[in-house]
Amino acid sequence: MEEEFTAVVPCSSLAVDSVLRFAMAGVFWGFCSAPYDARKRGLTGIAQASFVAKSVGKFGFQSGLVAGVFATTRCGLQKYRKRNDPLNTLIAGAVAGAAVAAQTRNWNNIIGVACLVSAFSVAADHISRAN
Repeated sequence: MEEEFTAVVPCSSLAVDSVLRFAMAGVFWGFCSAPYDARKRGLTGIAQASFVAKSVGKFGFQSGLVAGVFATTRCGLQKYRKRNDPLNTLIAGAVAGAAVAAQTRNWNNIIGVACLVSAFSVAADHISRAN
């Protein structure tokens, strides 16, 4: 069923759907973790609210960015190669991981995060295909 769905739906629609879903997950994560981090830093009042708002935005943006890059790359590779196999997921995970780690400007971090995201993407894809 998934092969039929991704063959019909445009890559842009899949990317927008992924960005919205994962950005919201990042926002929820920010709302859960940021108050704890703010208290840990000793922030109160307006400073705490500002820190929480910035953290929520940061987590939402980063999660949406990773999801958008991954979905667009995977779908584009799938259409280009005319195959729906784990190699598309492996490459898309590496590109998404490198995109998020590029802000560090440290090659070791970029390569490490690219490999980590790629491995988790392939594992998740394998599990979803098994069901």
